[in-house]
Amino acid sequence: MHERPLRPGHEQRRQLLEEHADRWLALAIDNILLEYPHNPWIIATGPESYRLHRDAHPVFFGSFDWHSCVEMYWVAIRLMRLFPGLPQESRARSVIDSLITPRKVACEAGFFETPLHRGFERPYGWGWLLTLWQEMAMAGDPDSERWHETLQPLAATIMDLLADWLPKMTYPQRIGMHTNTAFGLDRSWDAVERHRPALLDLMRQRALDWFQDDRDYPARYEPSGADFLSPALCEAVLMSRVLGREAFPGWLAGFLPGMEHGEPEQLFTPAIVTDETDGQIAHLHGLNLSRAWAFRTISEALPGDDGRAGALRSAMQSHAEASLGQVQGSDYSVEHWLAAYAVLLLSE
Repeated sequence: MHERPLRPGHEQRRQLLEEHADRWLALAIDNILLEYPHNPWIIATGPESYRLHRDAHPVFFGSFDWHSCVEMYWVAIRLMRLFPGLPQESRARSVIDSLITPRKVACEAGFFETPLHRGFERPYGWGWLLTLWQEMAMAGDPDSERWHETLQPLAATIMDLLADWLPKMTYPQRIGMHTNTAFGLDRSWDAVERHRPALLDLMRQRALDWFQDDRDYPARYEPSGADFLSPALCEAVLMSRVLGREAFPGWLAGFLPGMEHGEPEQLFTPAIVTDETDGQIAHLHGLNLSRAWAFRTISEALPGDDGRAGALRSAMQSHAEASLGQVQGSDYSVEHWLAAYAVLLLSE
């Protein structure tokens, strides 16, 4: 995918992203429109529950599953914001405009409002939906402003569900897949900060309840065979937001001791992917890119002279180079979602 090693600087990452932006924008729109194959999710209460996936999700019917489709919208909106005038932009705007309509968004919100569906996509898809909504607010062009306003009822429903769920969560989920609590909160953070300050206070307090006293996290047991997230690093990324620049470095020293020496080795070593056509094994490409994003995010939350920063940047580079080449031209098991983690790494 790229001819040179990924370097840690912002400008180098942006240049690499710009080189691939138009192709990744086209990939995102193709995925948004690709209705089959898909993995539908329902809780059936009778024969009437069985209907076409596109009828239940007229906005987010493509890209195999709901959360991946949300991610592809985010990829498209972010790339158009960062690089205006891409050759694929006109097509992308036309497609998104035809799908994000008040009627279709109301249908999406109605799905979540059904009592048995309140846990649908919690918290991973919730976080990505709020990330998408926030991206629309940041774009600043008339189309994105209209889409942001149109998507507001669904975002409000998600924030209501989040506010209802968090007080009930006695224990967080420390897992490398969709139910990871820390990653869902991190993805929700920016939109909630802007639109629901009281909910952000709740998120911050719950994170402290769950994670503030964590020490010596057993990251040597990562990864599991289908991880696309690192439970250890997702928690650290979230706590960098919660604790701020003064308190976070000390917390991190207790949570993951030995990072300055690249320890534990298992956390700093890119995952091996043996079969890109196996949807679960292929998750490990996402693990490499989400780890790279997390290593960079954590390093940027530390003081410039912190001895851990060099090891974190080196790990970012090795993990990125292990899987960036799989974003496009690989199997659909990878292509329908991996661009989201590539763009997250190269642009945030």
